[in-house]
Amino acid sequence: MAKQTLRHLKKEATEKALATTAFELALEHGLDGFVVEDIVQKAGYSRRTFANYFTCKEEAVAMGATSVNNTSEFEQLLTRIPSDASLLDVLYQLIQMQLTTDLIGRLRELLLLSQKYPVLEPHFLGVVHQMQTTAQETLLDLSNGKNDEVYTYLLINAVYGTILPLIDGRLNVLLPGQNISDPQRTGAVLFDEFLENMFGHLRKGF
Repeated sequence: MAKQTLRHLKKEATEKALATTAFELALEHGLDGFVVEDIVQKAGYSRRTFANYFTCKEEAVAMGATSVNNTSEFEQLLTRIPSDASLLDVLYQLIQMQLTTDLIGRLRELLLLSQKYPVLEPHFLGVVHQMQTTAQETLLDLSNGKNDEVYTYLLINAVYGTILPLIDGRLNVLLPGQNISDPQRTGAVLFDEFLENMFGHLRKGF
């Protein structure tokens, strides 16, 4: 079991290193300014290793935007949630753990890249979907049959359905790192206030 765990951690670290390098190269040179060979050379791996994890550099770039959260730390935080916490409270903790300042900033950068290079768009949507899938699996696991699955999916889709309009600016929310004095942010709600408001609606049944 220990060997399997170590092997898994090593694979996860390799995937993260390649993805992070790809994302950094995209920010520095643009999507057209580098190739897979540049990624593997900078990250210190072979092209064959890259192919074991990614089908193309665009996929690696997109995953690199979300390769910021520490999986073990994330799992430890989940274990601290009280066993009698409601599913809504668990989801609130989960979204706070996922949507860190760093992750939000990187998702915004990935969105800007995908607007400039449309080939990235499906991969951007893919990583957002993966975040939602992770939340679904986590909540269903923590629920352990105590909550109705339909209710669980309704909650998750209600919350994660706001991520895209949150990141692309359709919702007038001041995200971490944005300047409150920016004229375009007039009337914007602070991110923490937005979360409280959203979950307030959910607690009242919309």
